[in-house]
Amino acid sequence: MIDCMIMGDSIGVGVAKERPECVAYVKGGINSYQWNNKFNNKEFETANAIISLGSNDHPGVKSFNELLALRQSVKAEKVYWILPAIKPSIQDIVQIIAKNYGDTVLPITRLQKDGIHPSWAGYKELAKRTKE
Repeated sequence: MIDCMIMGDSIGVGVAKERPECVAYVKGGINSYQWNNKFNNKEFETANAIISLGSNDHPGVKSFNELLALRQSVKAEKVYWILPAIKPSIQDIVQIIAKNYGDTVLPITRLQKDGIHPSWAGYKELAKRTKE
């Protein structure tokens, strides 16, 4: 079994740089609908899953359905969701799905000036917290 897997957008890319031992299915700028379409034939069985999606979702994306479909495809002992720093409606969706599965939600506490991405220290912090 794979020990660690990262699924997500540019924030996932940054976490993958801090967790090079993880298998990463990440792409900058991708929304949850695009991600599900791109990686729909993959098996997501891992000890630890890290998910970072939703920051790039727009009103045309059915975020709840897409994020739930992703979570349903993940078989993991521990799942971490990186909470988008923007879009309160997406934050709520992530919280609901994570709560239903008993997953851990990690807020981004150290941001770059864009208010979206973690600072370099923020990426290190997220990487550390996903090792706990």
